[in-house]
Amino acid sequence: MANNTNYMSHHFLLKAFLVSAISVCCFVANAQSNVKLKRKDFKRDIALVTNKGTIVLRLSNETPLHRDNFLKLVKSHYYDGVLFHRVINNFMIQAGDPDSKAAIAGKPLGDGGPKYVIPAELRPNLFHKKGVLAAAREGDDVNPARASSGSQFYIVQGKKFTDGALDSLQTNRLKGFKIPADQREAYKTIGGTPHLDRTYTVFGEVVSGLEVVDTIAATPTSKAKDRDRPLEDVVIIRAKLVKRKK
Repeated sequence: MANNTNYMSHHFLLKAFLVSAISVCCFVANAQSNVKLKRKDFKRDIALVTNKGTIVLRLSNETPLHRDNFLKLVKSHYYDGVLFHRVINNFMIQAGDPDSKAAIAGKPLGDGGPKYVIPAELRPNLFHKKGVLAAAREGDDVNPARASSGSQFYIVQGKKFTDGALDSLQTNRLKGFKIPADQREAYKTIGGTPHLDRTYTVFGEVVSGLEVVDTIAATPTSKAKDRDRPLEDVVIIRAKLVKRKK
């Protein structure tokens, strides 16, 4: 057992750390609410600088609620230090839980975020091909309106499908919905996750760094209570607005 001097020192440091952490959280929350978007922000891309490489995202103007929210979060440094906490190879990589910052190994993640949701912006032409950016959300049983999480998102890796597999999917999971020809071709050539179409909001896509998505998706993950969390942390070191390349 530590002596009283060490205990008091530890107690003081712990208290100081908690006060600092609370201050940072309050600052981020206030910064986010006070962030003002400028006209030039809508012509910028977003770079997710991770410890596995950089992924550059372009947001869709067809989903303005999700676009504006994501831009504000990035400008307020909300995503700096956040982990990709859920990774499933041949499916997707997910991040955006603020509780993942400096989370201890083995801790289950995925419940954190701001105290608001974003109304669904489901667009028929924005579908789950490989590389798209989409919003995570609670399930239909508690969220029938399919509103999106205020901060959590995923990037699709997916897999390639044959015509037969897509036909089966239409019958068994899409309740007879016919996948449009152009989307079917994309699922056959570059891949994706078609079973998520029309149920989760797609609001952007990767314009550079798909190989980084593949690298992250291949990261070994936990099979314990923190299931699908990478065994080695995959960190968004910084998320920032960058000049859009033609």
